[in-house]
Amino acid sequence: MLKHLEPTFVQPLETLRHSAAHVMAAALCRLYPGVQLDIGPSTDEGFYYDIDLEHRIAPEGFASIEAEMRRLIREDLPFERLEVPREEAKRIFAGQRYKLERLADIPEGEIVSLYRCGDFTDLCRGPHLARTGEIGAVKLTSVAGSYYRGDEKNQMLQRLYGIAAATQAELDEELARREEARRRDHRKVGRELELYSISDMIGPGLALWHPKGARIRVAIEDYWRREHFRAGYEMVFTPHVGRAALWETSGHLGFYRESMYPAMTVTEDEGHAAAHSEQYFVKPMNCPFHIEIYKSRRWSYRDLPLRWAELGTVYRFEKEGVRHGLLRVRGFTQDDAHIFCTPEQIEDEIRRTLSFALGVLRRFGFTEVTAYLATRPEKSVGLPERWEQATAALESALQAEGLNYERDEGGGAFYGPKIDLKIRDALGRPWQLSTIQFDFNEPERFEMNYIGEDGREHQPYMVHRALLGSLERFFGILIEHYAGAFPLWLAPEQVRVLPLSDKQLDYAQRVADELRAADVRVTVDEAADKLGAKIRRAQLEKIPYMLVVGGREAEAGVVAVRSRETGDQGTVPLADFVKRICTETQA
Repeated sequence: MLKHLEPTFVQPLETLRHSAAHVMAAALCRLYPGVQLDIGPSTDEGFYYDIDLEHRIAPEGFASIEAEMRRLIREDLPFERLEVPREEAKRIFAGQRYKLERLADIPEGEIVSLYRCGDFTDLCRGPHLARTGEIGAVKLTSVAGSYYRGDEKNQMLQRLYGIAAATQAELDEELARREEARRRDHRKVGRELELYSISDMIGPGLALWHPKGARIRVAIEDYWRREHFRAGYEMVFTPHVGRAALWETSGHLGFYRESMYPAMTVTEDEGHAAAHSEQYFVKPMNCPFHIEIYKSRRWSYRDLPLRWAELGTVYRFEKEGVRHGLLRVRGFTQDDAHIFCTPEQIEDEIRRTLSFALGVLRRFGFTEVTAYLATRPEKSVGLPERWEQATAALESALQAEGLNYERDEGGGAFYGPKIDLKIRDALGRPWQLSTIQFDFNEPERFEMNYIGEDGREHQPYMVHRALLGSLERFFGILIEHYAGAFPLWLAPEQVRVLPLSDKQLDYAQRVADELRAADVRVTVDEAADKLGAKIRRAQLEKIPYMLVVGGREAEAGVVAVRSRETGDQGTVPLADFVKRICTETQA
């Protein structure tokens, strides 16, 4: 006899995490009567809950909270959705200041929904699991400060973070992944390998590139410039500051001023007029400068398309709560480019740009790429037909590349549709890198035009384009992707020569000189240490190749090759090794 089986539904991880946040809040209420609760959403990594509690929760106290959460899970309490009148909700949350303020945010006439599990009730839209017992495993991970509503003028709350999984095995796997992420943290690896630092004396969010980090940056920039020239781009260079009038025209002073550094007031005296004061701002973006280059002369349709690129350093006043190592800084260099073209050229230009972006990402080892096509929002500028043509060009390029993509309907900026490219790193984490963004706003504000085939003025299409995003953020991602063990072509030190004793120093220097002549980045370890110590040091510093040279190697003109990955590779003539490493570097 056949037995009917009820279908098994796998709950979305987001729902499981959100339910775990409610269980954590319920546990806190049991353990700390009088705790004030704010919000507890799921995140890409797990979940958190913001609380106001006189008692400061420390990691040592996590065990008791976890134990109470597991007790609630074992009780297998149902999650019940309730829809109540606003006055009833006020009664339920009497004494809960933050809940009452969140309740006031709900527009009049909109349903007030609550979720209850056991004796705990929360203001929430849901969804949740059916029962607390469906949460397989939980663990608290950290606690941090968080301003109420993200405003530093408000009360500082405690944000308690946790993770949840369907099974203990899955939770253990996630914990192992997080431990590996901590090992790869670019702030830790950057300090250990002396790649960069951020100095309080100079200012928060302003990175200093150390010699080794600078070596990598130069390798990135050299590759970037070479590939741009090959792709038909020209380079431009622009100042770091501009008059207030420029930023008024671009709209930045009206819409972006809070993220800009304060103005510098300068007294102008041209010698032919009375002195007067002007305000200057350090630039948060490069595009107005590129537009001014465009406007320096008249252009014909025959001159287009124009592709102008710049590694332009910009400055944004990022607040303390969002800065994070190299991933969110106040001064950074964008790999910026702008394309100015006719309507007839946009489809070909977008295809070229997308193909170019994918090729660059692959060169850095990112092969898993997902695209997002963001379309026209409800509020926008520009003619509808331009939006339609631009969106069609973006989608056509995605389809031509055979790229997986999702449509984000209405998710475009008010000034144009865009493609965002997200890569996954060695740990499977997504990072948004490349952007191809139309702009129907700036050409209008700056009154840009070209002379068309009909002899009349027309407004060009303008495309913002960044491949790496910013060098600082991209470098941070690279550090974590490779855990500091950069591929040969990027490694700040590609080869280290290890003489067995001082007697081989002269030969070691000759080896290094021949490698430098071939543009190989090489140093000689002249320390009076034994070979084993030199090898261990080179391994810790993640040097791709070590060349051991003793008396026999010096006499024969050879080197004993040791790889970071595979160990000893035998002895080869120096000339052969030089040829080999040059070939590998270009691969």
